[in-house]
Amino acid sequence: MKLWGGRFRKQENDLMEEFNKSFSFDSILYKNDIEGSLAHVVMQEKCGLLTSEEATQITDGLNSILSDIESGELLLEGDYEDIHSFVEINLIQRIGDVGKKLHTGRSRNDQVALDMRLYAKQKATGLVELISNFKNTLKDVAEKNSVIMPGYTHLQRAQVVTFKHHLLAYYNMFSRDEKRLVNALEILDESPLGCGALAGTTHDIDRNITSEILGFKKPVNNFMDGVSDRDYLLELMADFSIIMTHLSRLSEELILWSSQEFKFVEIDDLYSTGSSIMPQKKNPDGAELIRGKTGRVYGNLMGLLTVMKGLPLAYNKDMQEDKEGFFDSVYTLEMCIQIMDRMIATLKINTDNMKKAVKGGFLNATEVADYLVKKGVAFRDAHSIVGNIVIYCEDNNKAIEDLRIEEFVKFSEAFDDTIYEYVNYENILQKGIKKQLL
Repeated sequence: MKLWGGRFRKQENDLMEEFNKSFSFDSILYKNDIEGSLAHVVMQEKCGLLTSEEATQITDGLNSILSDIESGELLLEGDYEDIHSFVEINLIQRIGDVGKKLHTGRSRNDQVALDMRLYAKQKATGLVELISNFKNTLKDVAEKNSVIMPGYTHLQRAQVVTFKHHLLAYYNMFSRDEKRLVNALEILDESPLGCGALAGTTHDIDRNITSEILGFKKPVNNFMDGVSDRDYLLELMADFSIIMTHLSRLSEELILWSSQEFKFVEIDDLYSTGSSIMPQKKNPDGAELIRGKTGRVYGNLMGLLTVMKGLPLAYNKDMQEDKEGFFDSVYTLEMCIQIMDRMIATLKINTDNMKKAVKGGFLNATEVADYLVKKGVAFRDAHSIVGNIVIYCEDNNKAIEDLRIEEFVKFSEAFDDTIYEYVNYENILQKGIKKQLL
C-alpha cells in the first residue's frame, strides 16, 4: 500500500521504487514522527477536524505503535517507502479507516521537516551535554596536573607552559563549540508543522497549538521556507565540523605525546590497540580514529551544501539527501566526544619527561631578551645577543639557566645576578599566569 498514486496510470518501476525509498535510514525518526502526529491529532480535534472519539482512537493507535516498536514487538522493517508510510499504514491496519484521517491538514513535506527539526533539537541538546561533561573532565585533569612542559610553535619548543594551561586551551575551544550549538538550537527552534506542501492548507488549523505541544518557541513565519529550510542542519553540521577540528587537533597531540620520541603521556590500555606482528607496539588508535573520522564529518557537510546550493523553492526530493549524512555525523560526533573524554580522564602524565624537555629546549630565551630590554638594550640587539647565547649553550651542552654570571657578561655587560630570577622557569610561569584568567 502506498500513501499516494491515485493519479498514476502505471505502477512505479521496481528499480525506481527501490531508488525512491528512505525507510532503511529514516526509520530512526520513528519517535519524532509519532510525536509530531500525536500533536497534530490534538490540534485536529481542537479545530474540529476530528471528533473526540476519532482523536482518541488515533492517539491510542499511535501510542500502541510507539510502545510496540520500543518493546521490539513491531520491527522497523518491511517494504515501506519511508517512516511516515510505515507509521500511517500500521495505524490504519490497527484502527481501520479512521486512521486515514490523521493526514488531514498536513503534507509529507511539513511532516518530514518537522521530524528532522525534532531530531536535530534532540541530538544537538545531547551533544551540548556531552561537551559540557567533557569540559569538566578537561578541567579536572588540568587542575590535577599543573606541571611544566614545553609550549610549541611550528612544532618547535618555544616557551614554557604547564600541562594545565595546555589542556585549558582546549577547554576554551570546546566552550565556544558549546555556545555555537546552543545558538544553533535557538535559531532552529521554530515549528514547520502546518506549512503543508508549500502553501499551507485550506483547513482551519492552529499552528500555535502544535508548536507549543512540541516545545518550539513559535511556528515558522513562511510556509515555503518552512518546508525547504535545511539551514539548521547545515549550521549544526558546520558546528560539528569545528568540534571535530578541535578533537582532531587534540588527538594529534596525544598521538605525538604518547610516542617514544616524546613520552609525555601514556594513553590507557582501554583506548589503545596492539600490532598483529610487533609485540612491543601500543598504538593510540582511539586518537587516530578520531583524527580520521574528522574527514567524514567534513564530507557530510560538503555533501549537503552541494545538495542545497541550486534548489528552487520549495521542497525537492533532493532534500532526502539531508538525512544519511546528518545521522552519520551525529553518531560519529557522539562516539568521538565520549572516547576522547575517557582517554583524557585516564591519561597518565609523565611529569619528569616534560620537565626534561623544558630543560633542554632553551625555553627561557625570550625572557633573557626581555631582561636585556628592561636594562636598556634595544630589542633587536637583545634578540641577537640571546641568539648567540643559545649557540654557545648548544656548543657547550649547557642550559641558559646553568650559565655562570661571568659567561653571561661575555655577551653583554647589561647582565648581573638578577638574570637568574628571570630565567627561573617557575618565576616565568607565575608571571604568565597572573596575566590570564584560565
